[in-house]
Amino acid sequence: MANEAYPCPCDIGHRIEYGGLGHEVQVEHIKAYLTKSPVDAGKAVVVIQDIFGWQLPNTRYMADMIAGNGYTTIVPDFFVGQEPWHPSGDWSTFPEWLKTRNARKIDKEFDAVLKYLKQQCHAKRIGVVGFCWGGTAVHHLMLKHPELRAGVSVYGIIKDAEDVYGLKNPTLFIFAENDAVIPLEQVSLLTQKLKEHCKVEYQIKTFSGQTHGFVHRKREDCSPEDKPYIDEARRNLLEWLNKTFWNVGLVTGALWRTGRPLQ
Repeated sequence: MANEAYPCPCDIGHRIEYGGLGHEVQVEHIKAYLTKSPVDAGKAVVVIQDIFGWQLPNTRYMADMIAGNGYTTIVPDFFVGQEPWHPSGDWSTFPEWLKTRNARKIDKEFDAVLKYLKQQCHAKRIGVVGFCWGGTAVHHLMLKHPELRAGVSVYGIIKDAEDVYGLKNPTLFIFAENDAVIPLEQVSLLTQKLKEHCKVEYQIKTFSGQTHGFVHRKREDCSPEDKPYIDEARRNLLEWLNKTFWNVGLVTGALWRTGRPLQ
């Protein structure tokens, strides 16, 4: 999931000063941040945190952005009370810290969240979006839950495994060209393997000149030239949810409805 010197630089950049539009709820043994859509359309999205936890304002901002586009959103604490990673932490201890926070072992909590969304929020169509650690979790869930409508994995990928390409749901992968965590060779391998094994709709998009965390974290050196990429990635995320939730014009293997390849 990372290089040894600096495993997951999601802390690069500013935390958004953001209070949030939603409120906190209890989902069985899990705390969560819930935002209801202004329009109740029976659609919901589970937003999965990065290593900095479910309370990170940036992640809640993204959840509220999605909610504003017609989806009830929920950001569960998939660490289940365990401390999130702190930017000032000793990165040499990160691998040990990560062992107790495995992105591929969240099924119990995810099932509880699905039940809550169906029973308490009357969700009939559910998708999932995740960032970094949460992106890896999305990749995992896309292999396990055929009832989900769609997934968006933002700079997250399952590594060092062979049985991770048979996606069961339409999935969008968003990567950064200059990501020290996920080098382009791994993106190329994912592209090749999905082409060989995946039978559902998928899309892989790599953003030129961007770094890990660019979609939901603002870098200190963010320039005006970066903003269009950030905006485009967020727009692509929403477009993917809209198209896959309604099954409009999807083409297996990397084309939008218009047939225009995403470079």
